[in-house]
Amino acid sequence: MLPQHRWFWVALLLACGGAGLLYNIIFAAGATPVAGLVYGLAVGGAGLAFDRGLILAGLQTRMRRLPAMLYVPAAELAYVLMIALGIALGGLLVWTFGLTDDTLSNAVRITPRVLAYSLAVSALLVFVVRMRDLIGGEVFVNFLVGRYHQPVMEERIFLFLDVVGSTAFAETHGDLRAQAYLGAVFATLADPVRRNAGSTDDYIGDMAMITWPMERGLKNARCVSCVFDVLDRIEAEAEAWQARFGTVPRLRAALHGGSVVTAEVGVDRHKIAYFGDAVNATARIESLCRPLDASILISDDLLARLDRLPPGIRALSLGAHRVRGRGQPLSVSRLEREGSTALPLPGRDVPVAPPAPPLRSGAVRR
Repeated sequence: MLPQHRWFWVALLLACGGAGLLYNIIFAAGATPVAGLVYGLAVGGAGLAFDRGLILAGLQTRMRRLPAMLYVPAAELAYVLMIALGIALGGLLVWTFGLTDDTLSNAVRITPRVLAYSLAVSALLVFVVRMRDLIGGEVFVNFLVGRYHQPVMEERIFLFLDVVGSTAFAETHGDLRAQAYLGAVFATLADPVRRNAGSTDDYIGDMAMITWPMERGLKNARCVSCVFDVLDRIEAEAEAWQARFGTVPRLRAALHGGSVVTAEVGVDRHKIAYFGDAVNATARIESLCRPLDASILISDDLLARLDRLPPGIRALSLGAHRVRGRGQPLSVSRLEREGSTALPLPGRDVPVAPPAPPLRSGAVRR
């Protein structure tokens, strides 16, 4: 079964094929419906591949750095190029398989009517994609299907990623520069989160909240892999960060999971929100990172539910700690790299560090 985010792209691609079929029905009296379908799939595939950075990724990145007055015409030209590429590919396919009586030169030629129709369909699809990107892929789909119109009790994993030193960066470079910095950091999260089947559900100041349904996040320890994939990407691009912002981002991460109530809230502005102790506990675990001198903390409750950690990652127990606003202490472990092979979890023949002395209640940052 395809993951939910992949179904979205499959549906968009099928919509493109349907648009090509509709064009053939309207303007060619349905003479070659299969050819229309192929053209639609080819044009849609080229446009979506460009939009997702699968082709000409460098051009897409440079375009997004342009001011709005330059980005809009540049984007239009780029999509015209993608439409022409799609028509050429679709024409080659329909000519090769004998789906049209046109010559090859006519089959790959783009006419003003085809261009206008393709631009109109592309604009609609890009709008849908932008809306999805704006509110998050999983949230967007859940809005469409109305999954959380009524509150739902479910188990989810939460990852809070906090950008260290963002306040000091703003004081030194100004708020606008700091916002550009945070925007670049949050953009860096997108690919690792997507590859690990997560959903970036919210940004709160300098922190990103990433979630998984419990079963999906536990599978192959995706929730843990996501953190280290983000760190790997930042490290790989360290020189670029240094050149652009004069610093390389550092992150603090907290992982926890449990039962929450998920519901769609709001009237004029809708939002899917999570209510329950699991969310609050994740925030408290993140606040323990600084006093425990740990970059990545995971609750022992969530750790116990993982079958194995990703290769090269180990967990060191830091014991139970009291935090503000919570009666029961939180038992946490630090995640760090070690070796290159998968390690069993603590309690499964792996030595762990001795527990750290508990903090006094209220001795955490918030």
